[in-house]
Amino acid sequence: MLTWRAHDLPRMESVRIQLSGNRIKANGRIVSAATPQTPAFGASYDLVTDESGATKRLSLSVTLAERERQLSIARDEENMWLVQDHTGQTSRAAFDGALDVDVVFSPFFNALPIRRTGLHRRKDSVTLPVVYVWLPDLTVEPVTIGYARTASGIKLQSPVAQTTITVDDEGFPIDYPGLATRI
Repeated sequence: MLTWRAHDLPRMESVRIQLSGNRIKANGRIVSAATPQTPAFGASYDLVTDESGATKRLSLSVTLAERERQLSIARDEENMWLVQDHTGQTSRAAFDGALDVDVVFSPFFNALPIRRTGLHRRKDSVTLPVVYVWLPDLTVEPVTIGYARTASGIKLQSPVAQTTITVDDEGFPIDYPGLATRI
């Protein structure tokens, strides 16, 4: 079980992680009070990766005061992504060849590409396409995120941050400046 608390906002994430080699099975929840940018919401997720650590499927459920919505994302054998939104509409897209999913407000999802590429164990840099999910509206889009291992941590360049995060020996974030710290 890993838990993060936002640095300066009323938000937390907690996730139960089961590891089998590079394979990850995770069940987590993000809870956020209202902020000037977002309404209060709760988001729960279930994630499964393959043997290489690449995302196979992600199910998300977001609850707001006025509604609840679900989103399902799965990668098929051809590395195409099937996205089913809250209306039941399904779309199929390559998302620029992405193998990972990232969810805004979540330190946990940064561990997926870090662990899959081994950046927590070696100095290197990678720029990767990811399937990016915005909360609480469950918008999905392709983005590119850059990761570079340095002496002080892993430099991260994403749609919402340019910072250096620290990770533990397993590649899971300890501190993500501007977002959250593990407690």
